[in-house]
Amino acid sequence: MQYRIVGQHQPIDHPQVTRDDEIELIVEKTRKKYPKTFRLVCYTHPETKKVYTFITNNMKLPAATIAEIYKSRWQIELFFKWIKQNLKIKSFLGTSQNAVLSQIWVAMCYYLLLSYIKFQTKYSYSLQALTRMIASVIMEQRLLIDILSLDERSLQTVRDPVAQLSLF
Repeated sequence: MQYRIVGQHQPIDHPQVTRDDEIELIVEKTRKKYPKTFRLVCYTHPETKKVYTFITNNMKLPAATIAEIYKSRWQIELFFKWIKQNLKIKSFLGTSQNAVLSQIWVAMCYYLLLSYIKFQTKYSYSLQALTRMIASVIMEQRLLIDILSLDERSLQTVRDPVAQLSLF
């Protein structure tokens, strides 16, 4: 991104904040889309010494607060990555706040129940394997302890057509 520094925002009062500049875009095409100025905040992580650069249009908050907000946003991204990987939510069924929260709530309850079953029964395989086991026998009448004693390969050979549940 091409920009020009038009001024400094405030005196820097935080040791990890190395820059707090006010910038404007210099490419004419992008400047027409957003003619206002931005704020460029550079933050150095105290442990890793890695420099992070944040661009925002918030001119009121201190630079350290802006860096903390972006750090929190990364935690939110990690949370959604965890949801996709562990709760198997690929997309949300609804768009309202209630629909999204309900779907996350149900998926988390399912995940916690599986974790509890795995812990209590000392199931030696992964939660993903346990999920596959339960999904493959969901329409059969079986005891949970019998399902947990099987492995995935033997599950395919011991299917009982009489144990199959009927939907009507």
